[in-house]
Amino acid sequence: MKNVTHWIGGGPVEGSGRTSEIFNPATGEVSGRVHLASADEVDTAVAAAVAAWPAWRDASLVKRSQVLFRFRELMYAHRDELARLISEEHGKVHSDAL
Repeated sequence: MKNVTHWIGGGPVEGSGRTSEIFNPATGEVSGRVHLASADEVDTAVAAAVAAWPAWRDASLVKRSQVLFRFRELMYAHRDELARLISEEHGKVHSDAL
């Protein structure tokens, strides 16, 4: 079963210990669990984002463009897998998810 955690400050964080079920809307079956964040974990995530902002802000236009183009390439390379995940979690048909 899929276990969805948080990604904070460059690493996985399981959360407060509270979880919620993930349902496949097409079948109604439970396909995984998502960890719910506490207020402290949200504060930690916001602090990590604030700390990361200066490096991104100060990066050159060329560097930021390279990062975004690489992100686009990765999304395109994994489009079928991403579409499958969207279909499982949101009930979209594969062609719509693509």
